Amino acid sequence: MAGGGTGGTGISTGAISGFGSVVMDGTHFYTDDAVSPGFVTKKVARGQDHSKSRDRDLFSVGMVVSIHHSPADNNATEIEYAPNLTGPVASKSPGAEPVIVVLGRSVVVDNAALFASINTGNVVEISGFVDSFGRIRATFIESIRPVPAVGDTFETKGFLSGLSPSGNTFKLGSLPDGAGETVTVSCPPGAFGGFPAGPADGMYVQAVTTDAQPSGGMITAAVVNPFAARTDFPEGADVDLDALVTRIGSRSGSAVSFDLEGKAVRTDGNTVFVGGTADDIQPDKRAQVHGKMTGGVLQADKVLFR
Repeated sequence: MAGGGTGGTGISTGAISGFGSVVMDGTHFYTDDAVSPGFVTKKVARGQDHSKSRDRDLFSVGMVVSIHHSPADNNATEIEYAPNLTGPVASKSPGAEPVIVVLGRSVVVDNAALFASINTGNVVEISGFVDSFGRIRATFIESIRPVPAVGDTFETKGFLSGLSPSGNTFKLGSLPDGAGETVTVSCPPGAFGGFPAGPADGMYVQAVTTDAQPSGGMITAAVVNPFAARTDFPEGADVDLDALVTRIGSRSGSAVSFDLEGKAVRTDGNTVFVGGTADDIQPDKRAQVHGKMTGGVLQADKVLFR
C-alpha cells in the first residue's frame, strides 16, 4: 500500500516476502540502480552500514524491516533491519503453538520443520511480530552457532517498565505499557548509556548481556542503550505498518481505537477495509494499516487484513 502521497516522509515496516528489489506485503521497493543509475540505498543491518551489499546477500525472507521512501513512490532511500533478540535457546515446548525461550523471552515458532531443527543451546537470531501476550511470533530465525562460544555477548530489545528507584533493575518486554510477558533485567552502575535525562519507563532499549539464560528469573545486562522501535514514527509521517493487533480500546461501528504492536491506531468512517470489516479487528489478528501519524496516533486511511 506504499506510495500515493505527496511530500513528507514515508515509512513502511513489515516482513520481507521476496526480492527484486525488496518485496514487502506485495509491494516492490526499488533499491540502488533500480531507482536510477548510481543511486545508493542506505542499508543498515544489526547496527552496521552495509550499503554496498546486494539486497539478497544482506537481507532474508521473513526479516522484519523498516523501509524509508517518499510517500509518492516506492524508491527506498533506507532499509533497516534489527533483530528482536539474539541468544541461546534455553528450552523448547512443543504443542499447538510451539515455543522456544531465548533470554527469558517466549518465541512462537509456527513452522514445524523449523521448530524441529532447533536444538536447546543453539545460538539464534530472532525477528518477528509481537502478539497480545507480549510474545514474539517468529517470521525469521537464523542459527548462528550450535552452542555459545567463550566471550559471546547476546542482546534483547524491548520496552522498559518497572524501573526501580535505584535504577538497578527493570522489566523488559515487547509492549510499551509493560503489559504481557516481561523479563527482569539487572544492571550495574554505569550500564545505561546514551540517556541524557536518564532512563524511564516506556523507553525502547537494547540490553547486552553475557548471560546464556536468566538466573533466578533475571538477566544481568552489561550495557543498556536507547534504541528506535520499528513503531516509532515521526509526526506527520505517511506510514504502512504490518503487525498484530495487541489491544482493543473502544469501538463504535467503523470507528475503532486499537494497538498494532503497541502503536495506537484509530479508524473512522472514512477508513477503507480490505479483506474484512472493522469487526475483524481482534486481538492477534494480522493487519496492515496505511495512514498518517497525527498527535502520536496512526490515523488509518486503509486497513488490509492478512
